[in-house]
Amino acid sequence: MNGGLLVAGTTSDAGKSVVTAGICRWLVRQGVKVAPFKAQNMSLNSFVTREGAEIGRAQAMQAQACRVEPTAHMNPVLLKPGGERSSQVVLLGKPVGEMSARGYHGGRQERLLGTVLDSLAELRGAYDAVICEGAGSPAEINLRRTDIVNMGIARGARLPVLVVGDIDRGGVFASFFGTVALLAPEDQALVAGFLVNKFRGDVSLLEPGLDMLHGLTGRRAYGVLPFRHGLGIDEEDGLRVSLRGTVRESVVAPPVGEDVLRVAVCAVPLMSNFTDVDALAAEPGVVVRFVDRPEELADADLVIVPGTRGTVRALEWLRERGLADALVRRVAEGRPVLGICGGFQLLGEHIEDDVESRAGHVDGLGLLPVRVRFDREKTLTRPVGEALGERVEGYEIHHGVAEVVGGEPFLDGCRVGQTWGTHWHGSLESDGFRRAFLREVAAAAGRRFVPAPDTSFAALREEQLDRLGDLIEHHADTDALWRLIESGAPQGLPFIPPGAPA
Repeated sequence: MNGGLLVAGTTSDAGKSVVTAGICRWLVRQGVKVAPFKAQNMSLNSFVTREGAEIGRAQAMQAQACRVEPTAHMNPVLLKPGGERSSQVVLLGKPVGEMSARGYHGGRQERLLGTVLDSLAELRGAYDAVICEGAGSPAEINLRRTDIVNMGIARGARLPVLVVGDIDRGGVFASFFGTVALLAPEDQALVAGFLVNKFRGDVSLLEPGLDMLHGLTGRRAYGVLPFRHGLGIDEEDGLRVSLRGTVRESVVAPPVGEDVLRVAVCAVPLMSNFTDVDALAAEPGVVVRFVDRPEELADADLVIVPGTRGTVRALEWLRERGLADALVRRVAEGRPVLGICGGFQLLGEHIEDDVESRAGHVDGLGLLPVRVRFDREKTLTRPVGEALGERVEGYEIHHGVAEVVGGEPFLDGCRVGQTWGTHWHGSLESDGFRRAFLREVAAAAGRRFVPAPDTSFAALREEQLDRLGDLIEHHADTDALWRLIESGAPQGLPFIPPGAPA
């Protein structure tokens, strides 16, 4: 078998990442050696592979669904937004510069098609099947000429295309039809059919519509996936301005002790790797919420200042909103604060930044004895160490180099009292360390909270990925899906006018 498939979507957030992971897990359970692939990803949630390459976290999680190690070939182009109009371009795991959207789509993107096709060919030579994820919609008619992630890669590699639509949003039939009808004949010939996502209710009521859609387009539905809570894998969205009120939870279970533990995460601009807090949210009795007002820190037992693609901008934002003053008061009261990566940097004494913001010398919050200098070379590592008597694994993605001039050592950063700072993302996924850290936080906060003794974050992730595989196995036409992956799009699919505009 040397199969492949592109999972496209009618919109962003239609469920492409989840469906791709589900298909990968279903295939690997059938004994297929499978790998994920996304030619171009735009995300501030990234991960470091064992060889020191930076890729999107969604592809790292899809690799876990495949039970393989992630590599740079699985996400050869990663765009990390630095604002509304520019992004850092990461090529085969290494940053190659900043570029405006106009400059990227004006020529650079098109020149990368050969690179992404080479990465896909590398994977297809090593695996039985490669399940590719598109981006946004394949019918972005203004960007089709330079497209390398949707129909550009499908046509270049002759991949069949499955279009996913989120019926929970409404308008899914119009979205399916319109997606096909806005594609060129050569692209339409690769669109094999549709997959309905997030359906609630009686499927028999939907079937007449699917039959009519088949009659209109000549393309069948490959399944209807029911709505399920808590199925998302690591998210890609890196441009949310505020996540206030959003609560992350992986399990619903009562606390082991008498109290819950409340965690407030400052929703800083250009927040990166906010998936760091998922391991906390997986703990019974830990409530995690994102906040953007100082009064929302008042009842928090732990405040986390997360990573960000704009450390200086995040610092300004904290000061403008009064959150900086609230953090200073909190530290003076001996109440727990944890800074991760960019959040660690801005807790320090000062920042010298001629790289990211080009702001030069900027005073930090002065809560940790740390001085930060931004280097043009990006640190991309997978460190292993020890803290609070427990083994810890993490990964680092940063331009800022921290000089620690005091405090107690903590994961290559430091702590002073109940203020902690580290560059290590993912450290809270180490179960023993997470429990030890939460015990310290609970003691400092005066809470009778007890960490569950048996929570395994890795096991919870595996259960989640198996649930995605179950969705595909139980609610998709897996025989037809297998033929599609193995043999490509059916021959003789009809053209649906008007097609792509000239």
